[in-house]
Amino acid sequence: MHYHFIAIGGNVMHNLAVALHLKGEMVTGSDDEIFEPSRGRLASLGLLPERDGWDPDRIHSGIDAVILGMHAREDNPELIRARELNLKVYSFPEFLYAHARDKKRVVIGGSHGKTTITAMVLHVLHTSGIVCDYMIGAPVRGLEDTVRLSGDSRLMVFEGDEYLTSTLDRRPKFHVYQPDIALISGIAWDHINVFPTFEGYREQFMTFAGLVPPNGALIYNADDAMVRDVILSTREGVKLIPYHMPVFRIRNGMTSLNLSTKEVPLKIFGRHNLINLEGARMVCRELGVDDKDFYYAIGTFEGAARRLELLAENGQTAVFFDFAHAPSKLKATVEAVKEQFPDRRLVACIELHTFSSLSGHFLSHYADSMAKADQPIVYYNPHAVLLKRLPPIHPEQVREAFNLPHLNVYTEAGKLYSDLLGFNWQNANLLMMSSGDFGGMDVPALAKRITT
Repeated sequence: MHYHFIAIGGNVMHNLAVALHLKGEMVTGSDDEIFEPSRGRLASLGLLPERDGWDPDRIHSGIDAVILGMHAREDNPELIRARELNLKVYSFPEFLYAHARDKKRVVIGGSHGKTTITAMVLHVLHTSGIVCDYMIGAPVRGLEDTVRLSGDSRLMVFEGDEYLTSTLDRRPKFHVYQPDIALISGIAWDHINVFPTFEGYREQFMTFAGLVPPNGALIYNADDAMVRDVILSTREGVKLIPYHMPVFRIRNGMTSLNLSTKEVPLKIFGRHNLINLEGARMVCRELGVDDKDFYYAIGTFEGAARRLELLAENGQTAVFFDFAHAPSKLKATVEAVKEQFPDRRLVACIELHTFSSLSGHFLSHYADSMAKADQPIVYYNPHAVLLKRLPPIHPEQVREAFNLPHLNVYTEAGKLYSDLLGFNWQNANLLMMSSGDFGGMDVPALAKRITT
């Protein structure tokens, strides 16, 4: 089969292209911009387009199907040509569903925690010798790729994103996958560019809950009031499985689960990760993994990439990177590091990078989200605000929205980098949080310099 990817450089898109290539399919693609690590991975497999940009001449009747990324707009010249030729056009969620149509489908949804829960489930299944297909938004140690497609597994695990499917399909992605087993980890308003009201955002989770078929299972965070309300949308006959925060303790900078018969030391920490762990345990139990095997496997789980990822440390300083960008994620991550290291000063830095976070009328949702940080810092690039066609925001506006008078606000990445190097890092931790790249800052290099 010949598959052509329009917008091949996206995170999931390029991994799906790699997965199909490794299956022996013919893969071509295009994009107007391709960044690392996508660019290097595609190049290493001979899948990188010869030139950037769109070219309708790439589209011909010999292509079996076109796979469309969210980055591609409806007026994309390659998409227009594909439709003129009546080629089959999939969004990547539609393609993944078509692949998994006859498999048992597990879909992990939620405003936060879905990547980590999916990673935990995949780690436990892999450790337990259970083969499955999957799609996850971040690399997991021990798994070669973030997308696996095969013909031999009867199970597929999806990270279920609530963002839109494609420029042609305004459904949230997690509505497309049709779960047999679903999980909802939490609900906190996000993606205001496509869900301008909280009610409209919440409704997407109600629809998701209603997709679980009779005799299916819906696993839900019973500590989240919004989730408890949403599960009322489930159909009769669906098995409802709640989960709660487990009992744990922190000692000498290490977190352990306190079970009735033993302690389970963990390589991860933070209350949000511990409740994610319980959600993963319920999923694995539904898939036939007993608790003994789950706890054995989860004790070796080191987290997903860019989720409270330890970049460098010495005896008195640790530097972490986290994907946190929404207010609830930011608050949970800051509190996790402070609780794990209560005797160390915490410098926490968030980059406002998404449409929501750079919207002036949404900023107030960040109030007190960094209250536990000893030195809170916000960075944003005014050019990013301009590119998103949003009204300008000003440092004082950011400071007022976060409700932290001692908040430092930066608009120049170079200045932030040099000031962080100049801090006194004795008995102090640094937490860098963003869904972007801090204006091209080499954060791992910064971490190494701070801890050397």
